[in-house]
Amino acid sequence: MSERDSLLLDRRRLLNAALLGAGSAVVAGCSREGTGLSDEELWAGFDDAITVRSLAEAEKLFGVSFTDQERDQALRGSFADSDDGHFDRQAGTLRERREIEIPNDLAPSLVFDPRIPGVDYPQQRNSVSLFQENIRARPTDEESIAFATVKEQARWIANGEITSRELTDIYLDRIERYGDLLECFVTVTPEIARAQADQADRERRAGRVRGPLHGIPYGVKDLLDTNGVRTTWGAMPYKDRFASSNGAVIRRLFEAGAVMLGKTTLGAIAYGDVWFGGVTRNPFNTEEGSSGSSAGSASATAAGLCAFSIGTETLGSIVSPSDRCGTTGLRPTFGRVSRAGAMALCWSLDKIGPICRSVEDTALVLSAINGYDVDDAGSIDAGFSYVGGRPMNELTVGYDPRWFEGEDVRSTDTAALEALRGIGTNVIELQLPELPVDSIMPGLFIEAAAAFEDLTLSDRDDELRWQVDRAWPNGMRQARFFSAIDYVQSDRLRRRVMGEMHDFFSQVDVVFGPSFNSPMLRVTNFTGHPCIAMRAGFEDRKSRARFEGPSEEEIPDTMHRIPRSVSLWSRLFNEGAIITVARTLEAELGVAAERPDLA
Repeated sequence: MSERDSLLLDRRRLLNAALLGAGSAVVAGCSREGTGLSDEELWAGFDDAITVRSLAEAEKLFGVSFTDQERDQALRGSFADSDDGHFDRQAGTLRERREIEIPNDLAPSLVFDPRIPGVDYPQQRNSVSLFQENIRARPTDEESIAFATVKEQARWIANGEITSRELTDIYLDRIERYGDLLECFVTVTPEIARAQADQADRERRAGRVRGPLHGIPYGVKDLLDTNGVRTTWGAMPYKDRFASSNGAVIRRLFEAGAVMLGKTTLGAIAYGDVWFGGVTRNPFNTEEGSSGSSAGSASATAAGLCAFSIGTETLGSIVSPSDRCGTTGLRPTFGRVSRAGAMALCWSLDKIGPICRSVEDTALVLSAINGYDVDDAGSIDAGFSYVGGRPMNELTVGYDPRWFEGEDVRSTDTAALEALRGIGTNVIELQLPELPVDSIMPGLFIEAAAAFEDLTLSDRDDELRWQVDRAWPNGMRQARFFSAIDYVQSDRLRRRVMGEMHDFFSQVDVVFGPSFNSPMLRVTNFTGHPCIAMRAGFEDRKSRARFEGPSEEEIPDTMHRIPRSVSLWSRLFNEGAIITVARTLEAELGVAAERPDLA
């Protein structure tokens, strides 16, 4: 099973769990198929009135069963002085509430916090100390400059070997040449980029250097607001949406002196790689999509169209395209990076992080965007410290042997495990406890359905390009048939899982494993733990099915050399440790520098 299929299966399991297995029974009960009845005959006797029969049918959705007497009592409600029944009043309340405008950026009053009560989370000093190594002189060819690491580019700029304007023009030229092929930018902003690059160069000449990202060009996922620039969320209903201010991450990158090249594509409303203008491509095989939802950020970074990019993750949206495109994606601890000014999909799950071509570059970017923000209800004040030269023998890395068993294990996974044993860390075996992962998943679709309720109720969800069963329009409709009580119970189980994962991570500094052949991607998104997905090697395989066809059976058997990833996870706010181990593993594997052939 491919990683894309695995993610889609996870989403299907979520929907099945959310409907308690009853949705198909209801559909079967309401379908005229096999009854010989017309639509008019099937629905005869049904009207807007809520009756005992209405409740009896609804019970199938929620896995409960009441008597007619209990249903009749429920209809009457508990207010004896009211002429209206309980559900009539409830329907009226719903109508009144839906007349109140609730913008996407209004967070719920209940705020998720990944921290376990009573646990001491050590304070970190905000500092980044990179691994000391010789930096090569600036190459003579522009392609090698474009594919260089941020660490290298920053040194060249500091040494006067290249200016920010020269570097920016190299990337703008590459975007012009390859952007349409990859469909990875919604909006390119050359005027803004050149103005910011010129400002960066002037400041440097004047002796004002904002930090290591000063003058470094980047792309940003098109769900972060940029003042006066379209921010489309990748979706047709919002394709002409213009933001009136900059989101927090955009502001922090401007303060760091970074140069914005443009807005990268995302699957509509942060799912997949299908957006209103096309399908974003994998630079290593343009016959397949880049996965998503940080589709354009990973594609553009892998293709050398920017020095780094910003992605977001709710359930795999940094990890999955990084695996597909061969980039290094860092999903930070929940709450570490402000989401103010970013599209809200799921308030208790959304996270913002860097996508780069090398591991240490993620430390440079995270240090710039990290920080508490009063405008994000879920923001947490946590320093970020990284020491690149930390000895490997100080760190213990654990893995669960079960993740490296079965037909879905990739050769790159096992090779990376062997390489891990050779870099000097203490590698031990662990066992992930059995966790009710499927039972905590409904919150994602429920929160997403709330965030975009206006699309569902107005039928503007029909404007979204992707309309298959597993796409957002259908998923958000299905989520409306999940009871509030079951949602609360699911959230209570999430609290239990948070505690069990805290105990699991307490055994080691870092956990290592395949990016997809375990529950770790799903569970750590729900518990808020950080993750790095990094390139581990390459394999030859035929193109994978795209979110928007053709199917895998219709794809030619032509083989393509494509990158594969592994992932590392750690305790809350312990990104420094996973970056340290991942950097050393990256050097040991020696596969990070290979470029896609876009000729």
